Amino acid sequence: MAFQKAVKGTALIGGGAIATVFGLSQFSQHRNKHGALAQVQAAEAVPGRQEHLPTREQQLAALQSGAQFDVLVIGGGATGCGCALDAATRGLKTALLERDDFSSGTSSRSTKLIHGGVRYLQKAIMRLDFEQYRMVKEALEERAHLLQSAPHLSGALPIMLPIYKWWQLPYYWIGIKLYDLVAGRQCLKSSYVLTKSRALELFPMLRRDKLVGAIVYYDGQHNDARMNLAIALTAARYGAATANYTEVRRLLKCPDTGRVCGVHCRDVLTGKEFDVRAKCVINATGPFTDSVRKMDDQEVPNICQPSAGVHIVMPGYYSPDNMGLLDPDTSDGRVIFFLPWEKMTIAGTTDSPTDVTAHPIPTEEDINFILCEVRNYLGPDVEVRRGDVLAAWSGIRPLVTNPDSKDTQSLSRNHVVTISNSGLITIAGGKWTTYRAMARDTIDAAVREHNLEAGSCRTMGLQLEGAQDWSPTLYIRLVQDYGLESEVAQHLASTYGDKAFEVAKIAQVTGKRWPIVGKRLVSEFPYIEAEVVYGVKEYARTAVDIISRRTRLAFLNVQAADEALPRIVDIMAKELNWSEQKKKEELETAKTFLYYEMGYKVKTDQLTDSSEISLVPADIERYKKRFRMFDKDKKGFITILDVQRVLQSISVQMDENTLHEILNEVDLNKNGQVELNEFLQLMSAIQKGRVSGSRLAVLMKSAEENLRRQAIPVDRSGGGL
Repeated sequence: MAFQKAVKGTALIGGGAIATVFGLSQFSQHRNKHGALAQVQAAEAVPGRQEHLPTREQQLAALQSGAQFDVLVIGGGATGCGCALDAATRGLKTALLERDDFSSGTSSRSTKLIHGGVRYLQKAIMRLDFEQYRMVKEALEERAHLLQSAPHLSGALPIMLPIYKWWQLPYYWIGIKLYDLVAGRQCLKSSYVLTKSRALELFPMLRRDKLVGAIVYYDGQHNDARMNLAIALTAARYGAATANYTEVRRLLKCPDTGRVCGVHCRDVLTGKEFDVRAKCVINATGPFTDSVRKMDDQEVPNICQPSAGVHIVMPGYYSPDNMGLLDPDTSDGRVIFFLPWEKMTIAGTTDSPTDVTAHPIPTEEDINFILCEVRNYLGPDVEVRRGDVLAAWSGIRPLVTNPDSKDTQSLSRNHVVTISNSGLITIAGGKWTTYRAMARDTIDAAVREHNLEAGSCRTMGLQLEGAQDWSPTLYIRLVQDYGLESEVAQHLASTYGDKAFEVAKIAQVTGKRWPIVGKRLVSEFPYIEAEVVYGVKEYARTAVDIISRRTRLAFLNVQAADEALPRIVDIMAKELNWSEQKKKEELETAKTFLYYEMGYKVKTDQLTDSSEISLVPADIERYKKRFRMFDKDKKGFITILDVQRVLQSISVQMDENTLHEILNEVDLNKNGQVELNEFLQLMSAIQKGRVSGSRLAVLMKSAEENLRRQAIPVDRSGGGL
């Protein structure tokens, strides 16, 4: 099917099987010379904002009340929640249904960047593509809005483009300056050129040889899943009936006209099925766009061509605290990015065609490609180890394309609004940064097509959940008023904004002198147990919701997330009255999620019972000697009792559950003991860089050194009394 381009973004409604609206805003219509004043007026014009967030049960009751909604949105990603917020703030009676959790798909698996698209601007200029240029311009305006609407969840990030050829310096400098120029008044900070020495000072891990200099420009960065949730919660506070874990089974059509008039859906958690009536139904399901369109018309051609981007998380020492790195032209033509995020480092690529029906599972090949690219940019003194990959995931980009097109790299993220003969409105394509503009164009089309009584868009300048009373120093009040650790307080302030006080109020007393409240879920991350309780209030209903979207633990360290799961399940069980059987199911489901979707499988595959032992004889003998210090009885294996005995001899206390976890990491055949061969496989994998951070290896080495110091006689220790 050939696409029809709408002139200047005007909808072509009526006539054929589909009317297409390319979502490129008319800045003359939507921009106001008095920008800040317009934002304040927009915020004041919206309907009342509820102080108390409705519970999920109350939301479901509203959906099942039999009342007809003006707008019903299918999909709880950034675009779907944006549509619900836009409609609700216009005074429309709004519903939103999501079959999984809010932001469970593409919207939580992004690069975490809020950007206009440097690469798209390059293509627009090289190909003289005015439509693509306008898309970049719109995205840069929306970037400014997104940073202002939730400053606690977002901020400006300097990104370095390292230059290794002299001719690239003026080429990229002109391109980046044009990027600043297109942004105009919305430019975050002016880009600048760095000398080689200054670039290495700011990014000391960078490869030095052949480095000419660097260019630094600014884009935005955010906590994507929490941003998505903030949009959903804000929509709920403005009266939208939003429900996660509510699956649309089929579309309802009026017998007389054949027009879509609602949906038949099912509460995934209880199995209860019910109808929801609406004047207008909006399909905002991202990569699953075509499956909903085929509920309306089985013969409709596909308009969505997914593309996968693989991301890995590495320790924070791989990048500076506040400087990213990007190469728009890698060896295979893809973009590689290297960004600090949540005190870790994200590295990843874009543009690999994928099958949307498949689970987005990162492969070992994907991870090794990224590591290879990372090695190309870091100096030889920085050893890039496979074992330093703490988490890995694959995000699907729902690009809109002609069904005959095979090349996703040639596509920009233009969004498209389509209206079927039966009145189903579909919003497809686009990108995270432009979610608000996409929602605006969609609701505008809905108002026109279905003759809804509503005003113009009122979301420009609207502050999202947690932003209203947030300030950069809010965390200090949390420390002073509640006795939270400074790191925990900063995390709560940057995650919940002014709602951080509600989390602090329910934080448990630690029983220590300091911190007074705030028990951590895992020691190395600032997430506390109270966040699990608060997460349930934010509509979290599974352990996966907590580890991946209410907190970001699964995206930062799968092993830490796995260790936190039992406690998370226990807390949720109290809040949601789970049975013992339900707790086991939740634990197993969450572990499966970590294993397949977050890279735990490819991490654990680095050490298997068939792993090769490639150690020189001297190393084998050294490690055997270390092993025998624990295996005093020469059994050929060590157990928790053996480790406890050695620890007691050096006056180290460690609880049994922790010891069990430590041994379980290395116990490849899961028989409750670590055999000599398993230990040698571990040490071999550590030497090759395929495993890092093994607690058993560190513990045994430390114990060996302590025992050796205890064994030094007085006459060889430098004297004594």
